[in-house]
Amino acid sequence: MRKREYGMQIPNQVQWILDKLEENGKEGYAVGGCVRDSILGRVPGDWDITTSATPEQVKQIFRKTIDTGIAHGTVTVLVDGIGYEITTYRVDGEYEDHRHPTKVEYTANLQEDLKRRDFTINAMAYNPKCGMIDLFDGIGDLQRKMVRCVGNAKQRFSEDALRMLRGIRFAGQLGFSLEEETLGAIYELAPTIQKVSKERIRVEVTKLLLSREPEKLLIAEKTGLCQYFLPELSEMLQTTQENPHHCFNVGEHAIQTIRQVQQLYQDMEKGEERAGIFSPFEKGFSHEKCKTILVYAALLHDVGKPGIKQMDENGVAHFYGHDVKGSEMAKEILRRLRFDNDTIHMVSRLIYFHERRYHGSRREMRRLVNKAGKELMPYLFLLQQADILAQSQYQRQEKWERLCKAKENYAQICRMGEAVNLKELAVSGKDLIEIGMKAGPGLGKVLEKLMQIVLKQPEKNDKEELLTLAKDWIKIEKGR
Repeated sequence: MRKREYGMQIPNQVQWILDKLEENGKEGYAVGGCVRDSILGRVPGDWDITTSATPEQVKQIFRKTIDTGIAHGTVTVLVDGIGYEITTYRVDGEYEDHRHPTKVEYTANLQEDLKRRDFTINAMAYNPKCGMIDLFDGIGDLQRKMVRCVGNAKQRFSEDALRMLRGIRFAGQLGFSLEEETLGAIYELAPTIQKVSKERIRVEVTKLLLSREPEKLLIAEKTGLCQYFLPELSEMLQTTQENPHHCFNVGEHAIQTIRQVQQLYQDMEKGEERAGIFSPFEKGFSHEKCKTILVYAALLHDVGKPGIKQMDENGVAHFYGHDVKGSEMAKEILRRLRFDNDTIHMVSRLIYFHERRYHGSRREMRRLVNKAGKELMPYLFLLQQADILAQSQYQRQEKWERLCKAKENYAQICRMGEAVNLKELAVSGKDLIEIGMKAGPGLGKVLEKLMQIVLKQPEKNDKEELLTLAKDWIKIEKGR
């Protein structure tokens, strides 16, 4: 068995599936992304299998199966608790909506199945006994670092418009370029992306922003794709920044900030000092979601600039209030892309506070944390750090020192347990009711007054002292 041809090493479970298919007189091959990644020396995230067996035959051969995509010929087989998708060789019918085939027909011919796939690098199949099946020179394209459609690019993209974004996303993930005909077809067919749901577009754009080369998003803008889901990027790229703090236009600066965010996050995951304080997230988001929040905040943190640019008498550009405007615009953009409420909230809040300037006092930091929320601070520091690194060298050292001081202040506030929100206040609404206050808006106002005192003087966060203050205020109110 040639188990390591082209770097291929089939997991035992996959080999068992292929053997079972063969024992029952059926063909089986590992196919698509797992083959591509193995050739590139990457660890495949999952293993997909294509077979000459029909879904009904697959279910007869294997004891534990799930009908995950039976309409399209896919059955999931469970081996040692892990699911492996097995799809019957198929030929797609006509595509009427630039997204879905009107019908799917099974075929006994592996070549026909591979011909319908999107890109050459995803159209390779491997079986240890039969070796590598590479009908469209996918291995050559991997060596050339190129994304190229299988067959006619216009036909592939006409069948499924999402493939245009997928091609750009693969280029970003792999550090590849797009083959000339493939790129030309995207220019021509870009308007058909409107046929694709915003949810599917969001998935591809997010993977691209999280990829090794997020700047490949600029290909989507140049080809006209972004016009239909992120037109704001074109305006950002057209907005210059005649300001000593900047050396890129607004759009280029956003892309540079994404790259810096990615690097800082990687440093944080490795435990390197460069990332600075980045404490665990109180909301318990997954790493994937944390990174998604950060890259979208980086992409959109200056999205408000194009609409409010002003030039002073010295020819210097200013963007007063772009943080507030950008926060609102980000909400609209993320809703357009069908993001969840947590992501929309976190990204828009990050943009709202990203311009916050620090002047060195812990009191100032307590007030900021009170307004922004503790869960936002690790993200905010990282975004601001990336923002500085994506600017010019002008006053970079001073900005860096101020940010470092701010992080030190925040760390000290956390270590000393200084109260920064009502949950950490030594008294609660229940305590105020017990001393004679009535529930209602007035109670909330008293709690907020006590909070402001503690933000100014954290040592006063003592239950007895705060209740004494509250009692005095109650007496005053009753005496009026």
